[in-house]
Amino acid sequence: MKKTYAYVRVSTKDQNLARQLEAICNYCNQNGIEIDEDREIIKEKLSGKDFKRDGYLALKENLLRDGDTLIIKELDRLGRNMAMIKEEWQDLQKRGIEIVVIDTPILNTVGKTDLEKTLISNIVFELLSYMAEKERMKIKQRQAEGIAAMVTGPNGKKISGKTENYIGRPEIEYPVNWKEGYSKWKNKEITAVKAMELMNLKKNSFYKLVKRYEESK
Repeated sequence: MKKTYAYVRVSTKDQNLARQLEAICNYCNQNGIEIDEDREIIKEKLSGKDFKRDGYLALKENLLRDGDTLIIKELDRLGRNMAMIKEEWQDLQKRGIEIVVIDTPILNTVGKTDLEKTLISNIVFELLSYMAEKERMKIKQRQAEGIAAMVTGPNGKKISGKTENYIGRPEIEYPVNWKEGYSKWKNKEITAVKAMELMNLKKNSFYKLVKRYEESK
C-alpha cells in the first residue's frame, strides 16, 4: 500500500517548524490526503549542511518505499547547496519515490508519466544551475562593488573610500538619532549611559563616534 510522508526541517533549535507543518497539513487537507503528524511527518532541527540527520535517514532508509510520496514545503529542505539537492532528488527518483514541493508545484511528480518525470528532473537541474549561477554573479558583483568603493592609501594599501580604516575593520555608522542623542548628552540633559541606551550603542562605539563627530566639526 502506497503511503505519504512529509519532512520538515529548520537549521537551529530556536527556529519554529510551525510554518512548514501548517503548509503540509493544508496541502493534505486540500488534496484528500490522510497523514499522521506524529508518525508520518518527520521533524528535525538540524543544519542542512550534510545528510547526517537521524530523522531524514530513518525516513529514507526505513519508511519510504517504491511508489510512496514525500512532501516538503521547499526544495532546499533536501539540502543546503545546489549539488546536494540535485543528488538527493536523483536518489529519491531512483528509489521510485514521488516528490511534492508545495512552494513549487511544477516540480511535483505525483501522477506523472516517466517522460514527465524526466522533464521535471531536467527543470530541477536547470533551476538549480540557474540559482547557483545567479548566486555566483551576486558574489562577483559585491566583490567588484567593494573594490570600486576602495581607494589607495599612502602606503599603497587599499582602504575604504568612505573612511580611513583599512579593509577588514568597517567603520561604525552613526545611528539615525545621533544628533539628538549627542546634543542631549553634551548639554548634560542625559547621562552617557542613557545616550548609549537611546542610540543602541556600546560604550566603545559611542565614544569613537563622539571623537569622530567632534573632530569633523
